[in-house]
Amino acid sequence: MEGIGNRLHAARTCWGLSLREVEERSARLARDWGNGGYRISASWLNRVESGNGSLSATKLIVLAAIYNLRPEEMLGLCPAVQPYLLHPDESLSPNSSVLLADGPLDADARIWLPESLVSNPPPDETTLLPYQEGLPNQYRRGIIGRRDRNLEPMIPAGSYVLIDTRKRAIASRKEWNHEFDRPIYFLLTRHGYVSGFCELDKGSDWLTLVPHALSHETSKRWRYKQEIEVVGTVAAICVRRVA
Repeated sequence: MEGIGNRLHAARTCWGLSLREVEERSARLARDWGNGGYRISASWLNRVESGNGSLSATKLIVLAAIYNLRPEEMLGLCPAVQPYLLHPDESLSPNSSVLLADGPLDADARIWLPESLVSNPPPDETTLLPYQEGLPNQYRRGIIGRRDRNLEPMIPAGSYVLIDTRKRAIASRKEWNHEFDRPIYFLLTRHGYVSGFCELDKGSDWLTLVPHALSHETSKRWRYKQEIEVVGTVAAICVRRVA
């Protein structure tokens, strides 16, 4: 296995990761996969890159996920591994921008960022899309319709949103500092879906949909949990930039 250390060092350098950062990311994978054996120490990786350590198949799988490489791309002799599905709130993001060509991150991007985002015209109404295989169970996707202009120009029509259905409580004013920090909610009314900022009155009887400051829409309100239901909080946004 001559040259493995050099290739691993080149892959890590390409991502701009330090030995300690690889250790931290492997610890997260070990926790998510429920196996402490997936954890990689900085000192061990340093020895492997220097040609003074052995490389097991288990460690290879972890490094493949962290570096967005299939094992055979590094070694040319291992079978492909199943891509690790990244959660949007726990993504093993690189330290610098990367153009995706293949590998686990590219596979994940095809789930989070569908090609239909720019190939299909925006629908008239905001829509909750059917559950897509490959997404974690708590997430759903929606698309903002032409008539749902509550968050323009921040979120234009045709944008995709990823919805965390576990987070349905309306945040108080103390829980956010500015509009980019303010939670965005995906909601169901008797007339369809809407998305936007929300406020609850003191008695939690009325929910008000608050438009963006630059939107031409006006505030609207419904009886909370009677006329409107919170589907979840928007966790990620794919903004459409073409007409």
